[in-house]
Amino acid sequence: MITVHHLENSRSQRVLWLLEELGLAYTVKRYARDPRTMRAPPELVAVHPLGKSPVITDDGIVVAETGAIIAYLTAKAGGALVPPSATQAHMRYIYWMHYAEGSAMPPLLIKLIFSRLAPGSPWLLRPLIRRIADTVLRGFVDPDLRRHAAYWETELAERPYFCGADFTAADIMMSFPLEAFAARGTGAGPQVRAWLERIHARPAYRRALAAGGPYAYAGGSPAA
Repeated sequence: MITVHHLENSRSQRVLWLLEELGLAYTVKRYARDPRTMRAPPELVAVHPLGKSPVITDDGIVVAETGAIIAYLTAKAGGALVPPSATQAHMRYIYWMHYAEGSAMPPLLIKLIFSRLAPGSPWLLRPLIRRIADTVLRGFVDPDLRRHAAYWETELAERPYFCGADFTAADIMMSFPLEAFAARGTGAGPQVRAWLERIHARPAYRRALAAGGPYAYAGGSPAA
């Protein structure tokens, strides 16, 4: 039996959604973030040495990293939600599966970290740290995010899903960065908003929300 070690408000929500789309049986073990640091609890180290989510166990097999989990589960389901090989859609599939974590997530994580620097610093240093953080965000991170957002708009204007006319696991992979981007009010365009509406309307997406519990990014709502 597949067990999803699910951390609240994390990338592991994508794994629950994928399992619902594939119709594979699974159980969920939930973990709460540390309320002060917002990091995963140490109990996850017992599952995988890095102590992060997502991670799944399946009859003694441990699989971590969203992309690796998606590859494992889609193969287990006979290649469902993966475009046929040697097609343009399959090449786009490979690209977006790597792009989601390799290119889209880093600037979003940097923005999150720098936005939290000043509030968590000693009060005497806060004005200086805030100025440094604002300089980095305005000069480097925000322009990079605008470039990515424009790229998403162009791609989604040409096709309803990232790989083409059909929904694939690459859309599941891309959901977290685009949901996080939209939730932080950073200027999601009409094509991204329409795509988010399409994926959020899928019955499997709604079932995954019920399985995983509260998810701050559903519907593009701000994170708690």
